[in-house]
Amino acid sequence: MSTVYDSPPRGTFDRHRRWERSRRAALLQEYRVLQAQGLSQRQSAQRLEVPRTTLQAWRAWQDQLDACPQVVEFFESVPGLAFLHRLTLALHVVFVEVGACGIRLVCLFLQMTGLNRFVGASYGTQQRINQGVEEAIVAYRDEETGRLARDMVPRDITATQDETFTGGLCLVALEPVSNYILLEEPAEGRDHAVWNARMEQALAPLKCHIIQSTSDEAPGLLAYVAQHLGAHHSPDLFHVPHELSKAVAVPMAAKQRAAAKALITAEETLHQGQERAQREQAEQQRRGPGRPPTALPCLEQAQQEVAVARHEHQRLAGQREQVTQSIRAIGHTYHFVDLERGVRRNGKLIASDIEEHITTIRTIAQQEQLSATCLERIAKAQRVVPKMQATIEFVSGYVRQQVRQLDLEQPASYAMHAHLIPSYYFERVAATRTVTEGASLREMAERLRTPLFEPGGVLSHLPLAEQSQLQAEAAKLAGVFQRSSSNVEGRNGYLSLRNHALRGLDHPRKRTCLTAIHNFFLTRPDGTTAAERFFGQKPRSMFAAILEAVEIPPAPLSPPRRAVS
Repeated sequence: MSTVYDSPPRGTFDRHRRWERSRRAALLQEYRVLQAQGLSQRQSAQRLEVPRTTLQAWRAWQDQLDACPQVVEFFESVPGLAFLHRLTLALHVVFVEVGACGIRLVCLFLQMTGLNRFVGASYGTQQRINQGVEEAIVAYRDEETGRLARDMVPRDITATQDETFTGGLCLVALEPVSNYILLEEPAEGRDHAVWNARMEQALAPLKCHIIQSTSDEAPGLLAYVAQHLGAHHSPDLFHVPHELSKAVAVPMAAKQRAAAKALITAEETLHQGQERAQREQAEQQRRGPGRPPTALPCLEQAQQEVAVARHEHQRLAGQREQVTQSIRAIGHTYHFVDLERGVRRNGKLIASDIEEHITTIRTIAQQEQLSATCLERIAKAQRVVPKMQATIEFVSGYVRQQVRQLDLEQPASYAMHAHLIPSYYFERVAATRTVTEGASLREMAERLRTPLFEPGGVLSHLPLAEQSQLQAEAAKLAGVFQRSSSNVEGRNGYLSLRNHALRGLDHPRKRTCLTAIHNFFLTRPDGTTAAERFFGQKPRSMFAAILEAVEIPPAPLSPPRRAVS
């Protein structure tokens, strides 16, 4: 907060005193009022306890500004300075912290809008302002995290984890339901010991317990989850279709392109043969009877080659389409709830379906005689299937345990498992798709949930408070199944973008600011921040804290002069 200086004893002046801008504007306004009442300049200075030369300098400053008098009067007033304060800090928060524009574009904005007459627009001045903004963000993040954590309801969470190498090695961990960043710090390594040390420090103030970690198959992460967390590790679904695509889809695409090229060549050869046959027939008609045209046998052979090439191209296209459909079917199958029928499926059946799709892909790869490397990739993807089955079984067991703790009667317990939890899972999946693609899933969710609370429904006899509690619990349990760490991958991409724009993220304050902006400033369409969703409480306004902590930007040392006519 900007400092308000105490007034010196009456009749004495401190000629080296630094006047705060809002206090200066208030005094200048009072000075105008006193002059309007007929007091002289000296009398006004004595009344305000301000040196007369200081008042003269303030008035001269305003007279020298190359701007409309009404604009000068506004920006040199207390409300105008408050607006200028808010505007300048908002430029730094939006342009520099949220965006990737940089401080020089803030300077350019101030110059182009003419605000450089009222606030210093040099790079050095704006850099000092930005430093104050970032220090305020860091202080806000530390204070607000501690405040919200004290009143946080203890909860079980899943952590999605990964590492990125933008701006140096950085360990990243998020809570996927709220998208709250638990950890985003540089580290000297990525083995299990480093992960444990960083995560323990990040989770120390939080009342949460990690029951599951979703990530790739990095050895350090697997060891951290097994040895330190003692939690379940859920594999990232992305790596299964990714390995299968590299193993089969990519080579098949290359073979299909070669077949298409061979078909084009055969068709061109056929076309040339047809033209040659037409020329020979015309020549024979002109000369009369004679030997038969030599192009006819070649033409028949070319037609056979075109037919063979077309059949090969169509065959490869069909094989490639079958591979693509099988890869997509794996993602469609690996769900906690059957998206077609709305029923829960066990891990064994899901794993069996996935194995069947992988077997189809392997058969095609063997038929096409793909390399041993391709078959090794297929085997690598297949090794993840037992972990996927274990994840479904872990989630089912955890859900059963949590519903059992609710102590519901049998009809209500069955409705919770068979209808309420699947309905919220449908909404989760629908939120990841377009409005059109997710419409059928939302309709299915309504068909499963609405009858439960209608008159005569299984849960309709419960009080409204208990109904709301059950729906909140069902929504929470529907989020336990996590099959992807895409939110971490997206965060890594954003860090890469900022690292490229800033030519490095090695400054710890900048990285901390990016984390704080994500957790406490950015909002979803419903208006909630990640911190609000994670802690269950609304945090204080970050921008209000910045306004309170950073003083009013200084005026330029030498304002633009009025043009001499």
